[in-house]
Amino acid sequence: MLLKDLGLDSLDSQKYILENPFNRHLGDEVVSNTTQKIIYDPFFSVDSENKNPFDAEYDDLIRLHFITRNRKVTTVLEFGVGKSTIVFADALYKNKYQYEMNVKNKLRRSNLFQCHSIDNYSSWINECKKIIPKKFFDDGITTLHHTSLRMGTFSDRICTYYDPLPLISPDLIYLDGPDQFSPDGDIRGMSTKYQDGMPMAADILSIEHFLTPGTLIIVDGRTANARFLKSNLQRNWDYLHSKDMDQHFFELLEEPLGIYNKRQIDFCLGDSFYNRLDKNKSI
Repeated sequence: MLLKDLGLDSLDSQKYILENPFNRHLGDEVVSNTTQKIIYDPFFSVDSENKNPFDAEYDDLIRLHFITRNRKVTTVLEFGVGKSTIVFADALYKNKYQYEMNVKNKLRRSNLFQCHSIDNYSSWINECKKIIPKKFFDDGITTLHHTSLRMGTFSDRICTYYDPLPLISPDLIYLDGPDQFSPDGDIRGMSTKYQDGMPMAADILSIEHFLTPGTLIIVDGRTANARFLKSNLQRNWDYLHSKDMDQHFFELLEEPLGIYNKRQIDFCLGDSFYNRLDKNKSI
C-alpha cells in the first residue's frame, strides 16, 4: 500500500483545510502552517509530571480527516482521546450526512458513522467533553469511553491493555494512546512506567481476528509499538512506515468475508481495494 493508494501523495493540505475548516472546532480561526512538524524537548513526552497536551499538528490532523472522508469510513476506534477525536467526529459527521440515506439499509453496520474513543484518564475525558462540539454527541457521532489500563502479556511478551473495549467493528483504528506512565501493575517487575520505556499496546492484536478486510490501522509515531504489531499480526496486512509523516499504516488485504463485507468494501473503497489485493497476490 503506497501513499498514492491513500491519496496522500497529491493531498494539498492548505487547500484542504480551507475547504474543510475543522480547525474552528479547535479554536483556531486561521491555520498558517499545515506541513511543519513541532519539535519538542527530548523529555517532553516522557515526563510523568508533564500535564500539558501536545499542540495541534495540522499535518497529522488534515491527513486523518482526509483519509476518513476519502475512504468513506463508517466506524472509528480511537485509542487516546484528544484533538484527533474532534477531527474524526467532523469527518464522520460529513460522511453521515452525505452517505447515510444511501447505505443504512445496505450495509450491516451497527455503529454507522460513529467514533468511539478510549482513554484511561477520566479528568482528561471531561476536559475534552468541554471542547468537542455538542452536535457530535447529540447526533451519536462521538462516544468517549473511560477504561482502566493494565500491564499484561501477549504470547508472553509484555504489553498493555485497555479494559473494557467498546463492542464495535471498526473500519479505521487510530492508535495514539496510552501514554507509558499510566498502566496499573507490572509483569515480573517490568512496566512501561519509566523514562526509557515506551508505549506497547496490544489491544489491536487481541481483536485482530474480529476485524474485516479493508480495515485500516494508523499508528501515530510509536514506532516500537508499530513494530510490535507488525511482528505479531497474523493476517494479510499491507504495511507502510512513512518517516516524513512519522506514521505507520496497516491495511487488511483479504478477500471479503461475505456479501455484507463486500458491500462495505465496494461502497467505501471500490476498485482500488481489489487492485491492491490483486497486486498483493502477485508478489
